[in-house]
Amino acid sequence: MASIFTKIINGEIPCHKIAEDDNFIAFLDVFPLQKGHTLIVPKKEIDNIFDVEDVALGNMMVFAKKVAKAMEKTFDCKKIGVTVIGLEVPHAHIHLIPIKAEKDMNFANKKLSLETEEMQSIAESIKKNL
Repeated sequence: MASIFTKIINGEIPCHKIAEDDNFIAFLDVFPLQKGHTLIVPKKEIDNIFDVEDVALGNMMVFAKKVAKAMEKTFDCKKIGVTVIGLEVPHAHIHLIPIKAEKDMNFANKKLSLETEEMQSIAESIKKNL
């Protein structure tokens, strides 16, 4: 059964897309910890990030770096935090989160609830800085 990320990649479920190439897609997390919380997902459905082929994993990080640099230009943050959890969706992915402190990346924190218009505005702002 296809993961929710595969359904997003295939256009079956809408997303607030930031960037895409032949191998990866970046889109806003619908349950963000911070405004701009973005997911980097390989288009090939693989559950565990450490099962992604070495070259593809390196390319995934280079793709994530481009998105993170655009996010740094977009948000008032100290850094773009990077984490891999991988429990909530059985499809490898990287979280990029604008942070001012480590506590901003605590997944136990309450998630933000943003309106569609605000999510679209955030996505467009990041895209302008790519």
